[in-house]
Order: sequence, then structure tokens, then C-alpha cells
Amino acid sequence: MAEVRAATDRDAPAIADICARGYRHTYPALLSGEFIERMIAEFYHLERVSKEVAAAPPGWLGYQVAEEDGRVLGAAGGGLTAPGVGELFVLYLDPDERGRGLGTLLLDRITGQLRERGATEMWVAALDGNELGIPFYEARGFRKVERRRTYGSTEADNAWSWRFSRPI
Repeated sequence: MAEVRAATDRDAPAIADICARGYRHTYPALLSGEFIERMIAEFYHLERVSKEVAAAPPGWLGYQVAEEDGRVLGAAGGGLTAPGVGELFVLYLDPDERGRGLGTLLLDRITGQLRERGATEMWVAALDGNELGIPFYEARGFRKVERRRTYGSTEADNAWSWRFSRPI
């Protein structure tokens, strides 16, 4: 049975690996290889992940991991973006471990952290066409609010994301 817990420094290599593999697995039909590698290089390199393991509230509540038998299988993180408003910034699973409920466990952990800090609404962004993420979030009560250019994208990338919200 998987357990969700706050990440520790020793988890950083596994988090970086899972996020990079998850990003590559999720988006190849939606984004250029160059864009995918640019985003992985910006967000999921070991040095950055290592610095972001710990919480820096209220904007970042630290990485949370799903672990089973000593192996990290997924990672997530969120924080407050305004008083009463939280956001899930990242949630990736080992692609071989999808469909086991690990994403829900991680989402529930982040939701609880946000509630504890006074959030009454929660946001998340999912790439337009992401047939893994969008149904997952909609099944958990998130509703589409707005479509906007994906973070880090340029006009040439033509990458768009949906912003979803739900009360918590």
C-alpha cells in the first residue's frame, strides 16, 4: 500500500526523474520535443528540485511523494497564490504506476495542505488536449474556467492550457 508523505532531501533524484519521465510521457503528441526538453531543463533538473523539496510557505508547500516499499512512485506540490486561494503546481507519477490511485492520494494531500492554510478554492492548469490530466481533474470536481497560453510557451510553440478551479 502506497503512503503519501512530505519529501526529504534524499527523494530529490527520484522526484526529478519521475517529473521528467512523466512530462515526456504526457505531452509528446501535444508539444514539440524542444519545448518539452526546455521545460524539463527549467523545472525538473536535480539542482532545482533539491532546492524545492522543502516548503517555503505560503507560496510553496514543498514536494509531497507517494512511496511504496521504499520507492517513490509520484510527486506533487502546491501552495497559496492569494489569501484563500490555493493551486496545485505539479503532479506527476511514474508512467508505469498510473491507474493505481496514486494521483488521487497526492491530490488529496495537497488539497489538505491548502485547506489547513485557509484556502477555500483550488486551481490547476492542464495542457489543452491532455487526455490524461483533464479527465482526472474533472472527475475530482474541477471545472474549466479559462484557456490561456501555457507557461513558458511562445507564439511559435502554440501551446495552450486550461485553468480549472474547484471549491475545497
